[in-house]
Amino acid sequence: MPAQRILWKWLDGSGHECAHLSRQNGSWRIVGAALLAHEGRPCQLTYRLTCDAAWQTQAAHVTGRLGDTRVAVDIARDGAGGWLLNGQTCAEVAGCVDIDLNFSPVTNLLPIRRLALSVGQAAEVRAAWLRFPSFTLEPLDQVYRRIGEHLYRYEAVASGFTVDLTVNAAGFVTRYGDIWEAQAISE
Repeated sequence: MPAQRILWKWLDGSGHECAHLSRQNGSWRIVGAALLAHEGRPCQLTYRLTCDAAWQTQAAHVTGRLGDTRVAVDIARDGAGGWLLNGQTCAEVAGCVDIDLNFSPVTNLLPIRRLALSVGQAAEVRAAWLRFPSFTLEPLDQVYRRIGEHLYRYEAVASGFTVDLTVNAAGFVTRYGDIWEAQAISE
């Protein structure tokens, strides 16, 4: 698969995000940047995600600013299924396979690619959810149901939040309900 780039517009807020997917040395890498307004403050976040060949998250790095506050988050998985947040063990998310960046539609790509569901199939996953704007890491039980060739229904189990996700052939979300919409895509 060739490298791919996408630009999203945040529909229920003010902002944009751009991401780039590439394959390097047998691993998957996603780098991106989000420019958002949050509670009247400018927010600029950059991220770098690394997954193994099977789309299991290996590391995530988020840096930037939320207003005048500096953001620097370093997340890594150890070989035994544990997670570290800024070098500290985060036992709450032990056993999670995916990272979920709360401020971004990009991480829906990870379980969509990893699960490779057929139309009509569903799967439950538990993601390590990086909450925004606190940047804390907690477990989030999710269900992905493939309801069409390029359509998934996503559910956050505890809250009951449900949204339909339209995706492209690479697995990038091109429409996230009424929240995010792709404005440009290139290979």
